[in-house]
Amino acid sequence: MTPLPRTPLLATDGFVRDAEGRVLLIRRKNPPKAGSWALPGGFVDVDEDPRDACVRELREETGLEVAVERLGGVWGTPGRDPRFHTVTVVYVCSVVRGTAAGGDDAAEARWFTPEEIRGLDFAFDHRDVVAALVAEPRKGSPG
Repeated sequence: MTPLPRTPLLATDGFVRDAEGRVLLIRRKNPPKAGSWALPGGFVDVDEDPRDACVRELREETGLEVAVERLGGVWGTPGRDPRFHTVTVVYVCSVVRGTAAGGDDAAEARWFTPEEIRGLDFAFDHRDVVAALVAEPRKGSPG
């Protein structure tokens, strides 16, 4: 058997907005960047579809049940995670039910307006991810 290539780790994150246009973020409980804000997400388990991992991570970190609407993008610049090369698949999701509250490795889960986001300390490259997705026209909005 040919040895497998050394590749980046695969993660997934969920971008969720409420009816008022606020964005759901979590405050990281653990290093790296403990105390910083990030999209809810985490690593994809072996034999797990990235979409399923996104739904699972959102449930674990925020208590929300979500539905994946579409792919938001893929971010994988080397160095985005100081521990190792990580590629994240970001999905745009909608809330099915629940109330946001921090859980698992999230110290807190909160909704932020786009204006409030500007002053936050973000983990990894999540400021860039959020900025790119906030800038997209929303369903039902003039484009």
